[in-house]
Amino acid sequence: MTKVMLIDDDASMQVLIDQIARRGGYDFCYAGSGAEGLEMLRAERPDFLILDVMLPDINGFEICEIIRAEGRKVPVMFLTAKGDIVDKSIGFKAGADDYLVKPFQPEELLLRLNAHLRRRQREREGAMPDHRAELFRTGDLEIHFGKYDVRLGGEPVALSSREIELLEVLASDAGSVFTRDQILEALWGSKEAADPNSITVMVRKIREKIEDDPSKPRYLVTVWRVGYKLADLR
Repeated sequence: MTKVMLIDDDASMQVLIDQIARRGGYDFCYAGSGAEGLEMLRAERPDFLILDVMLPDINGFEICEIIRAEGRKVPVMFLTAKGDIVDKSIGFKAGADDYLVKPFQPEELLLRLNAHLRRRQREREGAMPDHRAELFRTGDLEIHFGKYDVRLGGEPVALSSREIELLEVLASDAGSVFTRDQILEALWGSKEAADPNSITVMVRKIREKIEDDPSKPRYLVTVWRVGYKLADLR
């Protein structure tokens, strides 16, 4: 069974993440300190690691750096009460894949967890498709990968190259939620390379061109407090 691991000294957080993981159908284990966590990580070999920043011995950033230095590719999500962009920058540079600020909605954590684990499973199976010569269709919307060609009802849609690239990212795993950070990484190569608000602006412009009612989107859907997904209506 897919295993989720938590390193956090907060007993209430241990109980909460246990409930969330098991609700998603995942096995769960936890450690209350950095040293214990590193030892458990090497023994348990989890599929996903949730890591608190503030720990009683080693901070989460150092733990992540140690994990990456050992060559471990387990996806890492930081949990922290700090929302400062400086801390986020440090976390991503340490090798984190995602970042969630406390307090958070349990559903948000589970959605992110599911998305990361689906992508990791496809990578393990070598099933990541090459979309460069493929067509994705959902409803009346068509996205021709690598050709910068998006059509609605068979007619070309006047989108910018970056807007098309955003749709390609979402279409690469239609139905799954992408966070703003994941979209920034895919489009600009770095989570710090552009203003996250630029994603909001692009989404609004895309909706104006592909949705019958942009205020009630059918294709490009917002998942509140998490990110965006492209509905799979096939």
